[in-house]
Amino acid sequence: MTKRRRPASRQDAQAAAEDLAIAALGFIAAEPERLGRFLAMTGIGPDSIRAAAREPQFLLGVLDHLAADEPLLLAFAAENAIDPGEVITARDTMAGRSWERDTP
Repeated sequence: MTKRRRPASRQDAQAAAEDLAIAALGFIAAEPERLGRFLAMTGIGPDSIRAAAREPQFLLGVLDHLAADEPLLLAFAAENAIDPGEVITARDTMAGRSWERDTP
């Protein structure tokens, strides 16, 4: 798995977290069963996803959904060659938790 460098600023961390959430949404949407489960759990309609994806809170929900399902999380991490912890870090960043807490 690749290790990504820590973003230089809070703004960079937020942008990286949003990029990861968009990738996660694409991963979920790529398989009808995954997408159907996501839509059922969120209550959003398939026609609303594109508009919703522009909202940070929706993207946070995508990461929450991924983080709550370990097999899904591990599959996403493997497909994207990342550590699953990066999803949790991105979720925490989007939720406003400190992105600097692990900085030595």
